Amino acid sequence: MPEGHTIHRIARDHAPLLVGRQVAAVSPQGRFAAGAAVLDGLVLERIEAYGKHSFHWYEDEVLLHVHLGLYGGWTVGRGEPPEPRGALRLRLSTDDAWFDLRGPIACEVIGPAERELVLARLGPDPLRRDADPARASARIARSRAPIGQLLMDQSVLAGIGNVYRAEVLFRAGLSPFLPGRELAPERWDDLWTDLRSLLRAGVRSGRIVTTEREDRERRSGRPSREDAHYVYRRTGLPCRRCGTPVRTEVLAGRNLFWCPTCQVDRSDPQGAGARPSARSSP
Repeated sequence: MPEGHTIHRIARDHAPLLVGRQVAAVSPQGRFAAGAAVLDGLVLERIEAYGKHSFHWYEDEVLLHVHLGLYGGWTVGRGEPPEPRGALRLRLSTDDAWFDLRGPIACEVIGPAERELVLARLGPDPLRRDADPARASARIARSRAPIGQLLMDQSVLAGIGNVYRAEVLFRAGLSPFLPGRELAPERWDDLWTDLRSLLRAGVRSGRIVTTEREDRERRSGRPSREDAHYVYRRTGLPCRRCGTPVRTEVLAGRNLFWCPTCQVDRSDPQGAGARPSARSSP
């Protein structure tokens, strides 16, 4: 599933081609025909990203809400659009560009009130200027759930997925099984700051790179895919910093990756990054 940096990058890249333009909208697949008819001919005023959600603000406060989910994605082109093929949910087009949306889990026309309902279910988005980290901190401080689970909870933090969850915890030296209420406030401040930095870098580059140059096999040039992460999808490989094999375990339905040596907390009762007892369950 695309993480928050991808949604913000899409909004940034689409805006120059769409904002301020009258947009033609059709649903070749037919599943969004009624919604496309509402959008057709309206002028797009702005594109907003929040976590894994995007909102197209059209004139008269008509909004297009999109959540890509696991399989959704946009294809963009210039000039004459190709003949529609397959399950094409929505095509937006202007005089010189076209935007095809396939496979989203949410694609709906809503108003400002419905947008507020969507945002009410989400925690702060570290990429937004109006984000309030204290909202997430308060939720974490009240929870016995492991921090590795809380970071993936969109009602706690919006836009954080499996890659950023694993990597930011490694960079902080935090056990993913540390109960949220045992996370010191200053450690949360550090996590938030690092998340903002990593996400912003992801928006700029279009990819997730979390390793420092000195921890890569190749010290110069653009980091390779193999050098991009510390623990994510590196099960059994040596930790880049200590050499201990990286471990994995399913947590909250997703594979969690961590180094049992670099990510140890005194609150981890079994030591060496082992899964703690049921006291850390939600």
